Parts: sequence; C-alpha cells; structure tokens
Amino acid sequence: MEKHKIVAMPGDGIGRNVLEEAIRILDAAGFEAEYIEADIGWEFWRKEGNPLPDRTIKLLEEYKIGLFGAITSKPKEEAASELDPALQNRGLVYSSPIVGLRQHFNLDVCIRPCRSYPGNPLNFIRRGAGGAIEEPLVDVVIFRQNTEGLYGGVEWTDPPDKVYEALLSHPKFIRNFSHIPKAEISVSTRIFSHGATSRILRAAFEYAKKYKYRSVTVCEKPNVIRETSGLMFRLAKEIQKNEYPEIELWNTNIDAQMMWLTKNPENYGVIVAGNMFGDIVSDGFAGLIGGLGFACSANIGEEVAVFEPTHGSAPKYASYKTSIVNPIAMVESACMMLDHISEFETSSRIRQAIGRVVKEGKVLTYDMLKLPGREDVLKQGAVSTRRMADAIIESL
Repeated sequence: MEKHKIVAMPGDGIGRNVLEEAIRILDAAGFEAEYIEADIGWEFWRKEGNPLPDRTIKLLEEYKIGLFGAITSKPKEEAASELDPALQNRGLVYSSPIVGLRQHFNLDVCIRPCRSYPGNPLNFIRRGAGGAIEEPLVDVVIFRQNTEGLYGGVEWTDPPDKVYEALLSHPKFIRNFSHIPKAEISVSTRIFSHGATSRILRAAFEYAKKYKYRSVTVCEKPNVIRETSGLMFRLAKEIQKNEYPEIELWNTNIDAQMMWLTKNPENYGVIVAGNMFGDIVSDGFAGLIGGLGFACSANIGEEVAVFEPTHGSAPKYASYKTSIVNPIAMVESACMMLDHISEFETSSRIRQAIGRVVKEGKVLTYDMLKLPGREDVLKQGAVSTRRMADAIIESL
C-alpha cells in the first residue's frame, strides 16, 4: 500500500518539539507515512517578508493533509520592526499564516474536541450535595466557523471615505459615533454568510448524529448581535427541524455559557459558534480537561485539512535545553488527522495509550504537576516532552 504523504509544518517555538514527538508516536503505532517538511512562521516573515511562502501552499495543494505545530504572532508595529533590514519600509504587513491557510483553502470547519481523561490531575472538580467532591466527565466537541466573523480580517483604522460613508448610512452610527473624527475610528467587521454558516451547522449536526450526541448547542449572542448571531440561530432551527429532528437544539449566549460551563459541563455535547465565540468557548472547555496541553483541533475544507494543537509557540520554552512542554495536544491533533483519513484503529490505539499513561499517573509533565514552567521542573518530578512521548509509546 502506498504511504500517506503528510505536509509537516513545525512553525515556531515549541512547534518543532511537539510535532517531532507526535510523528515518533505515529511511527510507533505503525502508521506509515512520508512527512514533507514545509516552511511557515516567524523565521520566514523576518527573512522573506512572508510567513506563509507560496511553496508551502503548493505542497498542501498537492498532498492535501497538513500537521501543524505552533505559530508566533506579534502586533503590527513589532512585526514590522523585526523584518530583515533589506525588507524594511516596503509596506509589508504581517498576518497570521494559520489564518492565511484557513482562508486560502477555505478550511471553514474547525473542530475542537474537549474530552477529559480519567485520572488527569488537571480535570475540573466541583462540590456536590453535602460537600461531596465531584469530577464530571467532560465530552464536548466545539464546531467553530473558521473563516468569517471577527477573524475575517475586514477592518480599518481611519476607514476609507466609501466605508465611512456607508457607516454613516446607519442611524446608530450617526447617533453614537459621527461626532468622533474619522481618523480616530477603528472598525472591525463581523461577517456571516448563509453558505458558510449552514456548512458549519450541518457539520455539527452530522457529527452529533454519527457519534450519538443528544444535543447541538448554538453558542452566540442573538439577543444583542441580532444580524449575525441571529442568522446562525435561525438557520440552526431550520436545519434541525427539517434534517435532524432527533437531535435537540439548544441555544446559549456566550457570556452565560462561560458561567455555566463550570456548573454542568457534562450536560453539553456538540457546540457550534462563529469564529470569535467558538475560540472563546473552546478555550473555556479546554480548561476543564487540563488546559492547552490537551487541546487539539482540526481545520477542514473540501479538499485540504490541517491539524494543530490550539496552544501557541511559547518561545520561552523553546529556548530551554530540554523541552518540558506537554505534547499530548499535538498527539491528539495527529489522532484527528488519522480519523480524517479513516485510520480509526490506529487513532483509537494511540488515545487508549494516552489514557493509560494519564490514569497511571507516574509520568507527568510540569503542567500536570501544577508547577510553573521553569527549566528546573525536571528536578521536581516533571518529565520532559520526550519522556512523555516515550511513555505513550511504551503503553502502545
């Protein structure tokens, strides 16, 4: 059988550390693949003025599947100041390459599972009746619309005249903002389209149907953001009624959801939201299962899919002589890739191996020991990134 070809994009900081360990675990599990390393991230911004080179786009166009480590993003002025001197003052503007990938390949369905491993010392606990300590099982999958909304990048400071004139056509803008000088106004748009919103909703309902979740929750703010959040909830009601009547449709406001997620997280199954609110609620639920060291994600388009942990590049940790970061989020992201290409048996074996290591509790990274992320944590009983990967391989 021909080997799978996977575009491996380490990116920045700890991205290379965790990606290398994930690939080692994939190899140990018997998954046969050729990994083609691709250039992406801060180094290429500084040297070439482009954090997402065309050669990387072409590799993904050819091979369709990407494993991504982590990315560094900095504010506009700081990013410009770090360009190679030969590239300074050319009008180059940094933009996140992972957002660029999502938009170029229309990776509009983002899936972020948040499932707790029994025995994880970082799992959420609460007080129950009579002061009893409860540890609810969290099994929530967030579907985040990935290409529109507030992250769509349609924004201005000192908006062009045509944009400003359009804003002046809205009575609330006239009443609340027309007295402010145009040069002092910054505007970000929140665009939801009928097609993309319907796609993310159907993806959420299909997932709930396939994996037997009883509910899909739309987590937005339709009582205030009436046009965009309102569109998502209106379409959700139509789709649920006509196509998935057996699945319950719930509706929560993002602010209330962030309060309720520590009250009764076990009640939720599949959650769907726009870009910003999906980002927020997925981080909130990730905190209940151990934080960013356990938070994985998939970015799915019609042809191309990219899998990544949701944590950042953590450059401080990348400078340590021995890597101490938790690789499980990257390994879980690799398992999502395996599921995407129907390698279900292999992904199941890896997840079971992770579960055994976590439940046994003998091999713990610094975050699982609730230690500050310093180099000396290895002397306090924490294990390195490689040792955690070794334990998963031994469990396999």
